[in-house]
Amino acid sequence: MLIRKPVEEVFEAMINPDITSTFWFTKSSGRVEPWKTLEWEGGQFSYVVDRDGQRINHMGTYREIQRPNRLVFTWGVDVEAGDESVVTITILPAESGCRLTLVHTLDPKWEEYKDRTQEGLSYMLGKLNKLLIGS
Repeated sequence: MLIRKPVEEVFEAMINPDITSTFWFTKSSGRVEPWKTLEWEGGQFSYVVDRDGQRINHMGTYREIQRPNRLVFTWGVDVEAGDESVVTITILPAESGCRLTLVHTLDPKWEEYKDRTQEGLSYMLGKLNKLLIGS
């Protein structure tokens, strides 16, 4: 995805919980509680979505933080260790801003959610783009 903002600004949006909480969930997520995050390799993040009275904790661990170009983290939802997927975000300079690439590697047992996950991530990155262009 091409974003017409500097690499550093886009990276900050991907890791800063005050910004991330405004786009990192889908339109059907419900109410999102404030993010909790420890922004270093090995640090963890967590945010709880209240959807129709059901509380779902989304959580992960930062595996790599290479400012401002690469962010790798696990992603899970109230799961036991081993069920997490891995998200790799690369942000590289482009002629008119930067290019963000997001790869979400799902555990094979979640294969049936692949299309829905891709749709949700596309929606969220679109929200990020709109948010940054408006700033």
